[in-house]
Amino acid sequence: MLHDIGKFAERARIDVAADQLNDHKHHYCPFRQQGGYHSHVHAAYSALVIEDLERDLPDLAGDDVFPFASWGQRGADDSLINAAARHHNPETFLQWIVATADRAASGLDREEFAQYNQGVDETSQAALNHYTTRQWTLFEQISLRNDRPSGKDQKPNWRYPLRQQTPVSIFPREAQAYESRDHAAAQTEYRSLWDEFKQALHQIPLEHAANLPVWLDHFDSLWMIFAQAIPAATFKVAPDVSLYDHSKAVAALSVALWRYHHENGDDPETARQAMQERADWDTDKFLMVQGDLFGIQDFIFATGGQTQKYAARLLRGRSFYVSLLAECAALTILDALALPPTSQIINAAGKFRIVAPNTEHTRQILQKVQCDLDQWCLTYTYGQVGIGLAWEPASCNDLKTGSRQESPYRKLQHRLFEKLEQAKYRRFDLCGETPPAAVFEGYLSDFDNELGPCDIDNCLPAAVRTRDGIAISQLARDQIETGRALTEYEVVAISRKAIPTQGRFLRLPIFGFHVQFDRLEHLRTVANGRSDAKNILRQWDFALAPRESGASLWNGWAKRYVNGFVPRFADPEEEGAPSQGFKDLSALADAALLKQDGKSRGAAALMTVKGDVDNLGAIFQQGLEAASFSREAALSRQMNAFFALYLPWLCQTEYPETYTVFAGGDDFFLLGPWRQQITLAERMKDEFHRYVAGNPDIHFSVGLIMTKPGVPIRYLAEQGEEALDKAKAYVSADTGDEKKAVRCFERTVDWKRFSALMQAMQTLQTDECIAPLSTGYLYGLLGLMDMRENMHKRPQDARWRALFVARTQRMLERLHNLNSEQRQKRYKAIVRILLGDGIDSYGSDFRIALVPALYSRREVRSS
Repeated sequence: MLHDIGKFAERARIDVAADQLNDHKHHYCPFRQQGGYHSHVHAAYSALVIEDLERDLPDLAGDDVFPFASWGQRGADDSLINAAARHHNPETFLQWIVATADRAASGLDREEFAQYNQGVDETSQAALNHYTTRQWTLFEQISLRNDRPSGKDQKPNWRYPLRQQTPVSIFPREAQAYESRDHAAAQTEYRSLWDEFKQALHQIPLEHAANLPVWLDHFDSLWMIFAQAIPAATFKVAPDVSLYDHSKAVAALSVALWRYHHENGDDPETARQAMQERADWDTDKFLMVQGDLFGIQDFIFATGGQTQKYAARLLRGRSFYVSLLAECAALTILDALALPPTSQIINAAGKFRIVAPNTEHTRQILQKVQCDLDQWCLTYTYGQVGIGLAWEPASCNDLKTGSRQESPYRKLQHRLFEKLEQAKYRRFDLCGETPPAAVFEGYLSDFDNELGPCDIDNCLPAAVRTRDGIAISQLARDQIETGRALTEYEVVAISRKAIPTQGRFLRLPIFGFHVQFDRLEHLRTVANGRSDAKNILRQWDFALAPRESGASLWNGWAKRYVNGFVPRFADPEEEGAPSQGFKDLSALADAALLKQDGKSRGAAALMTVKGDVDNLGAIFQQGLEAASFSREAALSRQMNAFFALYLPWLCQTEYPETYTVFAGGDDFFLLGPWRQQITLAERMKDEFHRYVAGNPDIHFSVGLIMTKPGVPIRYLAEQGEEALDKAKAYVSADTGDEKKAVRCFERTVDWKRFSALMQAMQTLQTDECIAPLSTGYLYGLLGLMDMRENMHKRPQDARWRALFVARTQRMLERLHNLNSEQRQKRYKAIVRILLGDGIDSYGSDFRIALVPALYSRREVRSS
């Protein structure tokens, strides 16, 4: 993780004595006889920085730091500093481990790496170097169409700002306005970020320094927040991979390489020589382990006779619980294989990837872990949800980029996707040699006839009865408890045994791990004793991003963007507000009403917004010209950040009535007042377009469903999914483009048409010529639209236009306050807005503009 930290430090021009720097150059940097200079000076800075940060790192300088040597010599030994910093000038076995991982992570072949390793720190663009170059965005380079230039041929126009990760800083900026050739200003920008990083490093809890996996998980989040927009390389390769993504890829590959040789008992010198000569680059040393959570929707929206009683709490609890299952499943593998947190390189929306050593021992453990995961899912969820594991061997040569058609890494990607698809259809191994029938037998014998099935999820047997008489299962009880905890706490701890806490804990262990919630404030002020801290396996900060756009996300703990925004009453003491101040679904529906002069108009209704990114598989499998191990991990992290980090923040700051049921990976499910959700859907489309640097090949589709607040949650999910499917099936009659569409009020349109209809909706609600029209007249337009659409089947419906004219003239004749000239003027305006710019332009799609205008006219009578 720290092998390239010197790039950050050197670009920040940290204070270093000249003689000390020269001394480190001799030890860590290649010397170029032609020119008489040391290249890759960042390696010297890496050694200097690791020494400087020693007081903030775990105790790694003692004698017991296997496989590293004692931290006391600067020669060609295998101390931690030398193993990390000599990756451009390696000599020993451990140094070649890191150097090999560095090269494999970049996906460079022998010749490409030789050119890179011989170069100086500058780009091919005039006057740009490693100080002034800012990171390109991968999104801009993705191409799914033959008529667009490939990523290699594109001239990139967007750059990420050199800032901490925040909901605002993750958006790229135009290069022309941002990327400066002022070296001093560029170095100052780096220095500011470096000083913030060093200060933030102090915030990692001291009591976790002795617990290396927990500390490393904290540092991983810290490094992600501060290094996610630092280009890892600026010479001979596109600067489109961050220092964070490259560092983590190298860490994961290094661990797997070392463990492969260690577990096979290989001679270090023989292995070193093979790595140096690339004689073993076809050897499958890595095992790419993938995990995927199946049945998420059925799990989140499971129903029973009393579901609505805990609807809001269950929604947020189940959604978070899904994230817990995925996190704990990955942790089960890491723990069983004794791998560090950095070996998990992809983690988003129930999917994860871990890099493990390709040994028989690893495969045996994975098979046992799969059985254990199956057993838990069958025992406690009746198989509603499952976790499938798939693994595929890989060599260093499999990680090379190559051309779009002949890329070894792209072929590896295809094999990985196929393996995971197979795992989906083999869930629980029900047709295997040893199907888990005993689990179901145990269920039948343990069923409590008095309690019966769970009132929350009637697929499960009830285990306890709540204070208000509801019979619930163990799982439902913990889901409700999770929903309550999310409104009170910001940190979740995973441990092998329960730890005393002032917070809440779940009664049902997840895959053998205990889950507890606590407050950041409490953890900051009351230090856990080392006896407690050593039992913690992970401790994650899941707090939402601060409302202030530039505020830091870093709180000192490992960060997980797994929490959605929950609407609150502005004043928890206001009439009708519950004790915790959180709004239920009825309160959200009421927020759609328009209030003026003490009266309410409109419809108290909810709108479900369900969507996901179109063609996601194609984006990852064929979108990039030069796909690589690091780029895939970076692309996954960045795609997830929009939905898991930015979207909840957007709801919190600008759409505070929106309930984020789930948001992450590439999909989202939102609930809120119908009027605001229509606006939010269009806003998300615009923001996502900006986020992906305006790339027309990257977009999402959405299904919008309007319902009353008393409708069962599962129905909302099913109807939302059905609407989304119809949006995904859309094909533009004008361009032939597929998907990239919205399903709303029973009509499916592309985003451009939807935006135009939103403008038409505003006109219908504000134009002074439309305002006096009766609701009955406007409702009649819906029938005329249907006639227009069906007239090729029913010839008599061709009279729809004559009916429109007659009804409009009749309606105007009733307006006795208008003279003939005024009526004629009003008639022309109505015809233009409702006919020319309305039904004639959009046909039945005009319903998307008209229905909201109709709902807004309703008067709400007080009960």
